[in-house]
Amino acid sequence: MDFDQLADCHKALGDKTRLRILALLKEEDLCVGELVEILKMTQPAVSQHVRKLRQARLVRERRQGQWVFYSLDGRDYPFFLSFLRTLPDQQDEIQRLKAEGKKGVCD
Repeated sequence: MDFDQLADCHKALGDKTRLRILALLKEEDLCVGELVEILKMTQPAVSQHVRKLRQARLVRERRQGQWVFYSLDGRDYPFFLSFLRTLPDQQDEIQRLKAEGKKGVCD
C-alpha cells in the first residue's frame, strides 16, 4: 500500500453517506436500489458514493443477472475490520426495508 492509496481510502471514509453505506453493507450485501430506499437519495447520487468506495477498494461488486450487489472489501487495509466495528449498527434499517417489502427490490 502506498500513500496515494491510503489517502484515497481516508477521503472515501470522510463522508457521512459513505460511512452509512459501509455500515449498511456490514449487515448484508445490498444493491443500489436497496441503498436508495434506505438512504432516501437518488440512484445517481448513491451510485456516485458507491463508485468512490469501489475506487478506494472498500467495497466490491457482484453481478447477479441484471443486478449488481455490493459487499465490503477493504482487504488492502489491515485496519478496516477494526474500523467497521466503530460504525453504528444499521440492522434496524435493514429490518425496516424488509418490513416495507422493499428488500429484494433487485431480485
